[in-house]
Amino acid sequence: MMQAVIPAAGRGTRLHPITEDRTKAMCPIAGKPMVARVMDTLAANGADNFILVVSPKDTEIAAYFANDPAVRLVEQSHPLGMGHALLQAAPYIEDDFILSACDSLVNEHAILGMLRMWVSVPPPNAVLALLRVGPADLSRMGVVELDGERVIRIIEKPGPEAAPSDLGSPPLYLFSTKLLDHLQAMRPSQRGEYELQDAIQALIEHEGEVYGHLIPERIDLTRPEDLLRLNLRYLKNGQPQTELVLDEVGKKSRFVSPVLIESDVSIGEGCVIGPNVFIEREARIGHGVQLENCVVLRGAKVGEGTRAKNQVFW
Repeated sequence: MMQAVIPAAGRGTRLHPITEDRTKAMCPIAGKPMVARVMDTLAANGADNFILVVSPKDTEIAAYFANDPAVRLVEQSHPLGMGHALLQAAPYIEDDFILSACDSLVNEHAILGMLRMWVSVPPPNAVLALLRVGPADLSRMGVVELDGERVIRIIEKPGPEAAPSDLGSPPLYLFSTKLLDHLQAMRPSQRGEYELQDAIQALIEHEGEVYGHLIPERIDLTRPEDLLRLNLRYLKNGQPQTELVLDEVGKKSRFVSPVLIESDVSIGEGCVIGPNVFIEREARIGHGVQLENCVVLRGAKVGEGTRAKNQVFW
């Protein structure tokens, strides 16, 4: 069993206006907040204690986890990077831990592969998830240089010219507590953020035993189309196939599985909803609407006669 630390204080400006009244961490993925979906994948691999680093203004995430004894909320007044978020969580970290972003999902089996490397001999001080990326993505994440499976250098968002390889380091890590010794030495980058990669590089130079594990893919929540893609993935793969909690349904409306509809939703007459549709609470669907591969967020109104595929309504 391990602790997991999840920075979740970012607003998600590229998701605006979806994040106008909620943080990225609380965006819904088939009935659960994004951060809870990330926690599910970590819990499936043995994480049983979670530290969420959150904004003090995020009352929604505080209410959602208020009665969960496995979750501790730690406040970060300003989102100054993952390194800064980890500094806020550090006093509560007791042993080896997983660090994951709140907006990035990987396959449970990929995490299992990292954990298998973690119990190798000699014991690592860190295992970094690695992902092969194209030139356009090299400036979006840390990029590593390897010697065999050992990571010997990591550079934050270098760009194609300065990148030592095509191996990106997405925000999923296993760390020993030795990493915490190097957090205080971080200094703000040109972006004004405390980059975790600086602490990882110090760990490499002073302690060593930092390894990389190649994963096949990850899915980020960055733009509205990502929200649609993640919801469709869970609708198609999840159980139960159909769940309806409706206040009002008009005559001759029908539902094509898989569909997930939350409470206090009204649906007009003659609608066809589905397949692959998630409707969040308090949404209003007009008469004669046809939806396929769609997400309707809370409070949204879909006008009479609308026919839509592959769309997010807010």
